[in-house]
Amino acid sequence: MKKIAITLGDPNGISPEITIKALNFLDLPKEKVILIANKNILDYYEEKFDLYLEKDYEIIEIPYEKRDIKFGKETEEAGEFAFCALRKACDLAQAGKIEAIVTAPTSKHSMQMAGHNYSGQTEVLEQYLANENQKAEMLFICGKFSVLLLTRHIALKDIPFLITKQMIIEKVTTLTDSFKTQLGINNPKLAICALNPHAGENGMFGDEEITQIIPAIEELRKNGINIDGPFPADALFTNCAKKECDYDCYIAMYHDQGLIPIKLLEQQNSVNTTIGLNVIRTSPAHGTAFDIAGQNIANPNSMINAIELAIK
Repeated sequence: MKKIAITLGDPNGISPEITIKALNFLDLPKEKVILIANKNILDYYEEKFDLYLEKDYEIIEIPYEKRDIKFGKETEEAGEFAFCALRKACDLAQAGKIEAIVTAPTSKHSMQMAGHNYSGQTEVLEQYLANENQKAEMLFICGKFSVLLLTRHIALKDIPFLITKQMIIEKVTTLTDSFKTQLGINNPKLAICALNPHAGENGMFGDEEITQIIPAIEELRKNGINIDGPFPADALFTNCAKKECDYDCYIAMYHDQGLIPIKLLEQQNSVNTTIGLNVIRTSPAHGTAFDIAGQNIANPNSMINAIELAIK
């Protein structure tokens, strides 16, 4: 039986807490899980909170000292640990020893303090796992509500220059292929957001809809992809608030456009999924939550869902 690898994330946030809680809740077979962690961190949670793993899962050790656990702080030590755990997961995937990776939340700034200049874990995975012409994409899933981000951690001023016809075609094609091969939906119904208010109002508020987005939609339809739009984003997600999603996936132009609705409606249950690579990766849809770290009050639901989705 191939396993899933779970990285412990940033030791100074809630990542170890939600990982322990999620694994205890799920009670998975021992032979299914490799935990990329550190015994000092796990021992600390047992000593301080009486929170411990109830099963003897295989653990791959990444060096970390108890004295370096500093709840709520961004540190070089924590960034190095988080990066090395993720890198080890990539090594296991490349060696064919695991089927999927589940990543607990990390701090981008902490990893950058340690000299690892990536804009997120998705970019690390792409660096070490992508085959030729593969691109990692960020898909958020909560039940039947899914959102794909066309751009991720990008300044708003740069986004119009990145939204091109070819880029949309490539990313939506990857999305459709992933729905077929990994989620079991052969003809997903897709909706794409506009970039500008009121979908540009026939060019009054920007012409990206006319010059890039609509031509991309037309070509995608010719290729047999079931896609509608572009829709003004302020209206598109309305039915999702009523738990009545009209589409299998909503495609957002940029980070906040897609994540505001999914976090508003389903933050505690959503899963950040990396698609486009040969190895699936899932992660909670929230961050390190430094403000509540070290209080043993974190909700593990998103981590539970991330692990379950990886296994599924």
